[in-house]
Amino acid sequence: MLRVTALAAAAGLALTAIVATSPAEAAYHLIRWEGTGVCQVWDQSIPTKPIPSNYKTVSKPVPTFAAALAVKDGMLKKGTCQL
Repeated sequence: MLRVTALAAAAGLALTAIVATSPAEAAYHLIRWEGTGVCQVWDQSIPTKPIPSNYKTVSKPVPTFAAALAVKDGMLKKGTCQL
């Protein structure tokens, strides 16, 4: 039992090290729903696409949620996005 616990702990540490050393990638962008014009921040790390599929990507990828909100705020002020 002690070997299994030690193996699990080592695997957890190895996984943490791999995640910590991987490069940061842009993870968010804005999508605009057709028909309503509502813009939404979308997390690219989600393995599925938004449903329904009547949307258009309206921003470049940004690294943080806060940066995506800033982009959305600018688009709201320009009138590109609703809500």
